[in-house]
Amino acid sequence: MIKQICLVISILHFGVYAQVESKAKYTLDVNNFYGSILKHNPDISHLITGHPSGLILSFQRKTFGDKEWQRLYNNPDYGVSFLYQNLDNEYLGEHYGVFLHYNFYFFNRLLMFRIGQGASYNTTPYDEDDNFRNVAYGTHLVSGSYALLNLKKVNIFKGLGLQAGLGIVHYSNGNSKAPNKSTNTLFLNAGVTYTFDQDTPAYAEKEKGLLKGAEPIGYGFVFRSGVNESDVVGSGRFPFYTFAAFADKRFNKKSAIQLGAEVFFSKALERFIDFRASGGFNDGTTGDEDAKRAGVFLGHELRVSRTSLITQFGYYFYYPYDFEGQTYLRAGLQYYFTKNIFGSLTVRSHAAKAETMEFSIGYRL
Repeated sequence: MIKQICLVISILHFGVYAQVESKAKYTLDVNNFYGSILKHNPDISHLITGHPSGLILSFQRKTFGDKEWQRLYNNPDYGVSFLYQNLDNEYLGEHYGVFLHYNFYFFNRLLMFRIGQGASYNTTPYDEDDNFRNVAYGTHLVSGSYALLNLKKVNIFKGLGLQAGLGIVHYSNGNSKAPNKSTNTLFLNAGVTYTFDQDTPAYAEKEKGLLKGAEPIGYGFVFRSGVNESDVVGSGRFPFYTFAAFADKRFNKKSAIQLGAEVFFSKALERFIDFRASGGFNDGTTGDEDAKRAGVFLGHELRVSRTSLITQFGYYFYYPYDFEGQTYLRAGLQYYFTKNIFGSLTVRSHAAKAETMEFSIGYRL
């Protein structure tokens, strides 16, 4: 295994390093992992039969505090990673994913926390004839996210270093097509790192008062849309539309609190109501129920340069038909194209059950 890793490092060293700017500093790491699928939903119990394993290959650029956001976050790395996972179950198959990630450092850069977001290709999704047991993924292409918490020591010998720790990887298609029970794999990982240019500058320290930067209350509007399907497999994928207005208060250059209201229009929920009314379920559904919902939400925005991590907790105050629960969660990434215009990719869920993957465009005054 060591020989293969050294070969990969050598190839990337001569193939990639020759093309980058002399002032830019890059690193590579290769990690093996081994773990277990968590039973977050009893419906996937029959799919937890082994111990998934895989490989994470990552390439990232180091930062040294040239920009303000870098100093705010103790000079993180940012880059791209490839993740291969064998889920050790014939129905779940394998995953091949590409992710964008950040590495954040603590305790004199000996502890690294990585968070990555991207997409993955599953080799054996649900098929009503050939693979009806795979209720975890209804599509080949799914969204993915992963996190690592590693002890890391770089440049132990001629650019080589070591890292090891815990990680978790999540796959879901956001219920864009049923079924979508998803999977979460908790794992141990260990690997080697390589720094292409060991002659690196010193890391700039965060100056006193840099975090300050409170702003007056701001206001904005968001339009969210996408396609989703109810839990009834084969019921069809339909568009949904969400209109929201919010106010936020930025307390400093990192954090803001949001308060807003929104209204939801879902064609998939309309079809689900028709299905329950005409299917003889005897649950009181008549087919005349209103599929619209309206909610209020309280959220937090954590900004890293132009990118933000969005987390929101919501409550449907207009909820004429009982579907998945009256509270909801939203989480995802937001990117500011300009000071006022932003786009986001989020998932709205009810506890661990995703309802939609939302693509949004918004404007903040």
